[in-house]
Amino acid sequence: MSELQPSAVAKFLSQPAPVRLIATDMDGTLTRQSQFTADLLRGLEGLQAAGWPVVIVTGRSAGWVSGLVHYLPITGAMAENGGVYFPKAAQPVAPELLSDIPDLMVHRQQLRQVFIELQQHWPQIQESADNRFRLTDWTFEISGLTEPDLTNLSQICHRLGWGFTYSTVQCHIFKPGQCKATGLKTLLPRHFSHLSLMDVLTVGDSPNDESLFDPQIFPYSVGVANVQHYWEQLSYRPACVTHNAEVDGFLELVGTLLT
Repeated sequence: MSELQPSAVAKFLSQPAPVRLIATDMDGTLTRQSQFTADLLRGLEGLQAAGWPVVIVTGRSAGWVSGLVHYLPITGAMAENGGVYFPKAAQPVAPELLSDIPDLMVHRQQLRQVFIELQQHWPQIQESADNRFRLTDWTFEISGLTEPDLTNLSQICHRLGWGFTYSTVQCHIFKPGQCKATGLKTLLPRHFSHLSLMDVLTVGDSPNDESLFDPQIFPYSVGVANVQHYWEQLSYRPACVTHNAEVDGFLELVGTLLT
């Protein structure tokens, strides 16, 4: 695993071509102890002023993200691990589905049945508070679950024909194939048609960011230092890892881009 020195960041980003869009996870990547900070806002404002578009790609719900995109200095935000996108707009806009789901009501009912099945094996799991604000996936709290639990949860979901992943805060059940990378593949032609995947720098910290680290899709990927907690669980790993964790690692990148 390589770590990013300030000089190494510049070298990494300069070959073979400079990146032109930053797609970054939120929780554990843009936060410090689960909170936004003043230095994050200054960093995002600096990127915006310098012409660097930032798209947040998070597992958080459509309900959460619709507000965040309105208030933060970003270009847009993708919610539910690639399920929904909100572009920056003067007024709140309807969510744009990125996942092919013909009937959302039926889809939600099917997700609920999978969750009920999982509760037969893990009675302690609780639906996430923001689950009611979701469209394309179903979430429950990760607290109290062990690594073997997470492996078994994934196996049961796959056996039932559903996808499963987790982040620092939640477990997600979703339609197979829905992930942050797939969401970005759908998003770019719609909203950034002048860019290719080679132009995107991806940033993350946890297993639900794994698709952002696939070198065949995104050659420019960075993990903030806390991604090392999940190193053995990742099939795809970031090309480089920052020295600092959480938002301080993200700000290492910001400092390099702005200088």
